[in-house]
Amino acid sequence: MKLRILYIVLLVLLSDGMHALMAQQVTVKASIDSTRILIGDQLKLRLEIEKPLDLDIEFPQIPDTFSSHIEVVNRSKIDTIKLDNKDRIKLAQDLLITSFDSGIHQIPPFYFRLKNGKMLDSAATAALAFKVFTMKIDTAKGPVDIKVPYSAPVSLKEIIPYILGIILIAAIVFFIFYYIKWKKKNVPLFAKPEKPAEPAHIIALRELDRIKTQKLWQQEKLKQYYSEVADTVRIYIERRFDVPAMEFTSAETIGTFRQNKEMVDGSSLDQLQHILSLADLVKFAKYTPLPDDNNLTLMNAYFFVNQTKKEEVKSVEKPAAEPVVEEIAVQ
Repeated sequence: MKLRILYIVLLVLLSDGMHALMAQQVTVKASIDSTRILIGDQLKLRLEIEKPLDLDIEFPQIPDTFSSHIEVVNRSKIDTIKLDNKDRIKLAQDLLITSFDSGIHQIPPFYFRLKNGKMLDSAATAALAFKVFTMKIDTAKGPVDIKVPYSAPVSLKEIIPYILGIILIAAIVFFIFYYIKWKKKNVPLFAKPEKPAEPAHIIALRELDRIKTQKLWQQEKLKQYYSEVADTVRIYIERRFDVPAMEFTSAETIGTFRQNKEMVDGSSLDQLQHILSLADLVKFAKYTPLPDDNNLTLMNAYFFVNQTKKEEVKSVEKPAAEPVVEEIAVQ
């Protein structure tokens, strides 16, 4: 007799333990998007369950009505949502419900059936409630005749679209006549006076002044410093000598000048070779030059531009002052 009682107690404890374990693994939830609606409006009711992958569940069977006051308008398919934890998933279903009776209405709990091997259990959501309001009707006045629509005065806001339309049409017509007129003359519609291009050496010297002011190599930005100096010299060569230095390698650029010795003299070529070769070492070989080399590279760039610039024909107007090459102190 005692053994039978002990067996029953162990069975009850084991059943309660399994129920508690399954309850910890499963989370169920029911929610509505509002608790106050007008009569005939619709509510979105969402059912969710979060569970382990290997746990079999059965969604609640949704009837057409929850009570004489609540109707189910539509049911969505059950969606499966992957969670960050790969061993767990979430299932969800949306319901559209409505009510045509005013007052507070209760939505009963929903029961999810769980099956883990031979163990059967269920998990229930909390009950929900919402309130349905009716439209307020003033019954003190009694029946009232329907008012006949009356015409309102035309406002400026209503006229503005017509005014803008007329202006747009007039502009289109004017543009067409203007285009035909200029088409006959065979000249551009909107011809802008071309701005005289700046000489290549003016642009290059201005860019070198900017690099000097930035003090990049003093801030240990050697790769940026040498890249900007080398690119400034290459762009100057393209504009001054029509040599595609930005596309050529350093060796190809130097070789072009060696083959056409009339372009630059020997000292200018040596300065150019020093600039491009040292820039390649810094950019591609991660070479760290001395401070004197950094200073000398910028000075060589100034000298190369000034020694190879194209002399301009003097005009009556006062020529613009050329940038003066200053000695760059080593910092």
